[in-house]
Amino acid sequence: MDTDLMIILASFILFTGGVAAFTWYSLRKTNLGSSEGYFLGGRSLTGGVIAGSMLLTNISSEHLIGMNGNSYVNGFIVIAWEVTSSIALVIAAIFFVPKYLKMGLTTIPQFLENRFDAQTRTLVSAILIVSFVVTLLPIVLYSGAIGLESLFGISEIFGISKTEGLWVTVVVIGAIGSIYAIFGGLKAVAFSDTINGFGLLLGGLLIPVLALMAIGDNNIFDGMRKVYEFAPEKFNVVGAPDSVLPFEVLFTGLIINQLYFWGMNQTIIQRALGAKNLKEAQKGLLLTGLFKILIPLIIVLPGVICYFYFQDTFYDQQDSVYPQLVKKVLPVWLIGFFAAVIMGAVLSTFNSVLNSVATLFSVDIVKKHFNKNIADAKLVKIGKATSAILALVAIFTAPMVANASDGLYQLLQELNGIFFIPIASILLAGFFMKKVSAMGAKVALIFGLFFYVFMTWGYTDHGIHFVHLWGIEFVLNVAIMYSVSYFFPKKNLYEVTDVGAVNLTTWKYTKPMSIALCVVTVLIYVLLGNSG
Repeated sequence: MDTDLMIILASFILFTGGVAAFTWYSLRKTNLGSSEGYFLGGRSLTGGVIAGSMLLTNISSEHLIGMNGNSYVNGFIVIAWEVTSSIALVIAAIFFVPKYLKMGLTTIPQFLENRFDAQTRTLVSAILIVSFVVTLLPIVLYSGAIGLESLFGISEIFGISKTEGLWVTVVVIGAIGSIYAIFGGLKAVAFSDTINGFGLLLGGLLIPVLALMAIGDNNIFDGMRKVYEFAPEKFNVVGAPDSVLPFEVLFTGLIINQLYFWGMNQTIIQRALGAKNLKEAQKGLLLTGLFKILIPLIIVLPGVICYFYFQDTFYDQQDSVYPQLVKKVLPVWLIGFFAAVIMGAVLSTFNSVLNSVATLFSVDIVKKHFNKNIADAKLVKIGKATSAILALVAIFTAPMVANASDGLYQLLQELNGIFFIPIASILLAGFFMKKVSAMGAKVALIFGLFFYVFMTWGYTDHGIHFVHLWGIEFVLNVAIMYSVSYFFPKKNLYEVTDVGAVNLTTWKYTKPMSIALCVVTVLIYVLLGNSG
């Protein structure tokens, strides 16, 4: 083994081992035998931990690898996926999370039972479990494997083919991620996410900084000027109607998707459900909103820098271009650290999703339908077994997402539309549309699933962007809910009641920080609109 490789492996092991040691130390006094301790971290999470965990659960290899590949081809228009998240997080902090904590929820589908009926809760829980296993987990694992294979050359080290190297990497990542989720519960996931988050911010920022310094002869601003002058059109944030992300989608399906992802998605919002009080939950959500405005420096700008270096050389394999930039600008002794950052980002999303799936299956299906009086210790064991089984399924399905024509990130968003928009429709109806009944919600849920699948992979000649389809589907779902509810009206009026789970005093900086995040988001589009 040559010296460079030994240095890379040493720095990789040092950072990864440090995260594991930190997590173990943080968990030593946590009661992981109770369902609240295992699934919600004992309702003890603080704002910083919530923000770090939410960010790392969201930002994974499909962002570092996939979104940078997407911006390499399409430029800054893909920034909409990130910066519009801050507005959704503001709405979640002000409206959704106070209600969730007031109800003392462990899972979001619990609200659907209270508002509609038990069948709706079970149906949504089952759909969520399937969506996580067949879309998010395989893409996270595979994109992470691409990154590590490109940086480490796993196939060359072991003298195997590149395909076999990817398989080995997928299995290793899946096994380590499973250990966190299975044996540590939500608190292990959240604490490992926090330190990995610092690594991601530091390592992720190093790439564009070092690249721009190299381009600008040790002057970052000169480097940025040269990149901009080389391809000013890449900095435009307003997508044309025929682009990969038209500007108009911000006002149709994208806002529905963002509201769901940041305010109703079990994997993300479970961190806020584990908050010690409302103040910490709101603090965590709004800090995440701040990070989402800054994160394009890590997952969008490097892709545009890649275009400066490589032009269109990697257009037919865009998901491999970011690791090429990393190897080009990072010194050898930092490559191992950065590989550990990618590993941490993958582990974060992977173990977070496993923990959420275990929570949904244990609480919403097993306890609800098979044993209402099940002991906490047994419920936790079922959660651990669920995580182990689904980790294996994800590992074996990961290679199926190879060679996505529009990139892994675009594929993930298209697949998410199958599940996110129908569930968002009935959740929003549950909060805002008092006349919608359980039957109306269930019919709309099933219709939405089949409508999107048919329009995306069946009738493909309609020429409508898939995000616009989300908006159309949402409107149709609302119409169906009202129509069905007219013939099958709801029987009882539901009101949110305080179960006394946590203190519900509002964080004093919620309003000013919310206003600031919204203003900055708008300014980004004003200042960078139609650049070039």
